[in-house]
Amino acid sequence: MSWVEGAAGSPYDVHNLPYGVFAHGDVPARIGVRIGEYVLDLDGAEAAGLVLAGGALREPSLNAFMALGQAQWGTVRKRVVELLTDPAHRPAVAPLLHPLAEVDLLMPFAVGDYVDFYSSEQHASNVGQIFRPGEPPLLPNWKHLPIGYHGRAGTVVVSGTPVVRPAGQHSTGDGPGYGPSTRLDIEAEVGFVIGLGSALGDRVPVEDFRAYVFGVVLLNDWSARDLQAWEYRPLGPFLGKSFATSISPWVVPLDALEHAWVPAPEQDPPVLEYLRDEPHLGLDLRLAVDWNGSRVSEPPFAGMYWTPAQQLAHLTVNGASVRAGDLYASGTVSGVRRDQVGSFLELTWGGAEPVALAEGVARSWLADGDTVTISATAAGPDGRTVALGEVTGTVLPARP
Repeated sequence: MSWVEGAAGSPYDVHNLPYGVFAHGDVPARIGVRIGEYVLDLDGAEAAGLVLAGGALREPSLNAFMALGQAQWGTVRKRVVELLTDPAHRPAVAPLLHPLAEVDLLMPFAVGDYVDFYSSEQHASNVGQIFRPGEPPLLPNWKHLPIGYHGRAGTVVVSGTPVVRPAGQHSTGDGPGYGPSTRLDIEAEVGFVIGLGSALGDRVPVEDFRAYVFGVVLLNDWSARDLQAWEYRPLGPFLGKSFATSISPWVVPLDALEHAWVPAPEQDPPVLEYLRDEPHLGLDLRLAVDWNGSRVSEPPFAGMYWTPAQQLAHLTVNGASVRAGDLYASGTVSGVRRDQVGSFLELTWGGAEPVALAEGVARSWLADGDTVTISATAAGPDGRTVALGEVTGTVLPARP
């Protein structure tokens, strides 16, 4: 356990150590690692020779460090654990600790490409019933490949960034109308951050997942359902999704989630050879969704039909390359019960069943001023908990 005050036994002790980027007073953006309710300045630690990463920890984003690969990630993590647990290092390290309350958390990495998948069978079935009543809820290809779409990297923002209500075309019943979205929604997801890049034309096999993925963030893929319903046939998500995607400020390294791997749902029919991951494992992450402070859902990530390794293998099977900072998301996380869904589309069944929030307020869709927070935890070593932080956003009115 750490010698840092309040860290020992917390979900942010040395078994976690998520990476982020922060600013402190007049000090510009720099890389840090969270320990308890403090952030350790890794820029300062490398400048002082306390940790070595070839200068990659002295950059204003995680991209250069992530590009160093799995061996360097492990070496730095081991050294940071040593610095934070051995009291002999306390005199040199303590001045580099800053209380979280005194720093601003920034985008942890520069997003290269962004891909969003559609990997929860429960979510896909619910959406199919709502958007295509009377038709089979799952389309014929859904259990043969991880469905996804290529999103807009430039509108991925860090937690706390306000979300302006989008405007666009929607159906009036007689044709298109235009105006601010009236069916604004969220999607509770988990994002995977690429560290090691690949060459154009190469494929990343399922067994190499851990060599390429640096860590995990929480993700809210804000969605304008009225825009989406009008535009998604025949091609799929576009303006209904591209206006904002929020991520948590802390990137939890895969090493911190070593005890959270569990058997993933059985896949029937059998998948093609390039998608067969043995063992077939998913992450037991427990998400929570709070709407204006009211807990409305607790989606279970362990039930996702397609695993993170399968998603990466499919993303690259055509030879598409990946780069440090690329981000791919799981798709909405939904369980079998109504209080386990990851979108308000499902929670209110297309808006027909409003949900009760605090102080007697009922909502079907997001109103201006509403705030949504997604958080998550996972199992750690020796019965401890790993916290993945939270991603939060507040809706602002549409602009003229």
